[in-house]
Amino acid sequence: MPNELPIAKGSWTFDPDHSSVAFKVRHFGLTNVHGRFNDVVASLDVGDDLASTQVTATIAMASINTNQADRDEHLRGTDLFSAELQPTMTFASTVVRGAGESHYEADGTLTVNGITKPITLGVEFTGAVVHPGDGKLHAGFSAKARVQRDEFGVDFNLPLGVEAVALGKRIDVEIEAQFTAPDA
Repeated sequence: MPNELPIAKGSWTFDPDHSSVAFKVRHFGLTNVHGRFNDVVASLDVGDDLASTQVTATIAMASINTNQADRDEHLRGTDLFSAELQPTMTFASTVVRGAGESHYEADGTLTVNGITKPITLGVEFTGAVVHPGDGKLHAGFSAKARVQRDEFGVDFNLPLGVEAVALGKRIDVEIEAQFTAPDA
């Protein structure tokens, strides 16, 4: 298992134009509704080893986009995210560890609606290349997590019958993050 990231230590710069935080949730027990958050800020501080590497992210809750304006407005409201009262969702790693070749796990805390819970992100290092546009080294990561929304006070639902509800409780999160190497 890797004990360090295969990139230079230092503070890497988040590239929001080539990154995304997306999610999906089951709707009526039939299909998954996909969405994303358009306003994300993150940091990656690579230490001498994984134990001294830190990852953080802050997501503006009002930036939710499910490609349906009325639904997005409902999600921002007090039934679900209370974006006016709790404008951000945050993740802060507590430890990063190797989980296999190019695979890592980032344990940390996730705060949504003012509720903080532990979470583990499964992370894949997808590579590093020199970008032809800026001549700088860029590194990519893909991460996944599964969140139970009711654990964070996002428990609005509409019963549709004995066992059916409008929204699934499980949220699958997919993150694509690109960072630019620190200046030498």
